[in-house]
Amino acid sequence: MIGKLEMLLALAKEHHFGRAAETLGITQPTLSSGIRNLEEQLGVQLVRRGSRYGGLTPEGQRALVWARQIVGDTRRLRDDMRAARVGLSGHLRLAVIPTALTQAAKLTAQFAQAHPEVSFSVLSRSSVEILGLLENLDVDAGITYLDNEPLGRVSTTPLYSENYALVCRADHPLAHAKTLTWADLADVQLSLLTPDMQNRRIINRNFMQAGISPKSSIESSSTIVLAAAVLNGGQATVLPIDHAEFLGRGHGLSVVPIHGASNAPTVGLIALYQDPQTPVLQSLFKEAAKLATPMGVGP
Repeated sequence: MIGKLEMLLALAKEHHFGRAAETLGITQPTLSSGIRNLEEQLGVQLVRRGSRYGGLTPEGQRALVWARQIVGDTRRLRDDMRAARVGLSGHLRLAVIPTALTQAAKLTAQFAQAHPEVSFSVLSRSSVEILGLLENLDVDAGITYLDNEPLGRVSTTPLYSENYALVCRADHPLAHAKTLTWADLADVQLSLLTPDMQNRRIINRNFMQAGISPKSSIESSSTIVLAAAVLNGGQATVLPIDHAEFLGRGHGLSVVPIHGASNAPTVGLIALYQDPQTPVLQSLFKEAAKLATPMGVGP
């Protein structure tokens, strides 16, 4: 039954029999047979079929909710039993907003040092994508904003408050300022994250409160691209201070703090709410709490 529910999850995610089979490492006929067998066991049609995948039926949508819960509980049971048998081990999948990647590196490095049998995959994703990955059981935890947009039913641990800085070359007119306000950036040519990123929405709100509109000529989902645009094209960008200092280190870039934001958003570790959590996730949350900086203080 668990294997059949895994097939339903894959099909609901990929919306295509062939791609779903490929993600599971099985053939398409095996997947189709497994879904039909699940339908026979449950006594309902789960998938609309025609010449191609036609989506889930209403019964299929209800079964999908149960499938996520059952598969998730089964995976947690396996992780719990493995921890009881051999201690903390296994693989954790972590999805992280781009501006928190330096913090994710600190967290995973410290955790791996304390628990060398646990490995990590770290993915850079938007805050919306992180919630979807958690819901679909594609990642185990995420690092994202905690108090800016709805998260749903998740467990959280704050890591730091996000404060911002202008990143520019040493020859930029604002490079030698001690601090800046958002209004000081009214005429600055900027490279910024794409509008689907929550960080960009937060920055736009700070600009709006200052009564100006940012002039963005380059947009990217990668902070590496933004830093390269600053270095090579004379652009400037706005990033969280610790991330800005990391990217600018060794490149001669100036990092000038920006003051005047109404509230510094909180970034933290999240995972789907479960009681109990697996031992590995419990330990990850404890490590995150150790790494956390006082709220209201930059990372």
